[in-house]
Amino acid sequence: MEYTNLSVDELRDQLAQIEQNKADLELAIERRRQEAKGDVAQQVRDLILSNGYELDEILPLVTMRKRRGPSAKKAVPNTQYTRYVDPNNPDNFYIRGVLPGWMKQRMQEQGYDPSSRADRQAFKANYLTAVAG
Repeated sequence: MEYTNLSVDELRDQLAQIEQNKADLELAIERRRQEAKGDVAQQVRDLILSNGYELDEILPLVTMRKRRGPSAKKAVPNTQYTRYVDPNNPDNFYIRGVLPGWMKQRMQEQGYDPSSRADRQAFKANYLTAVAG
């Protein structure tokens, strides 16, 4: 189609028609994909059965995938480090690294400086319960 002779309104109408056609085509593609799923499923069933297997034997292998995120298994903590537990609250523990807020607060309450390595060592020895990894 020659667009040079069309007015702005006619060009906009043509563009709107093209966009509608695009939307219709995308919808048709999605419908065809949905219809084809049944055919693919039947082909998979036929392939499994023709090779002498039951569906229950093979389908779990096909759908098996590694899970990630909150439902994934938690990493096993490294047990080579001593774990220090707050005797007043066993949910509070420290293994190594950045000091948790509860520990900084307890250190300050006991007169220790959390930024001093010597004070951290003394606090762990005098206040926390050491549990071997």
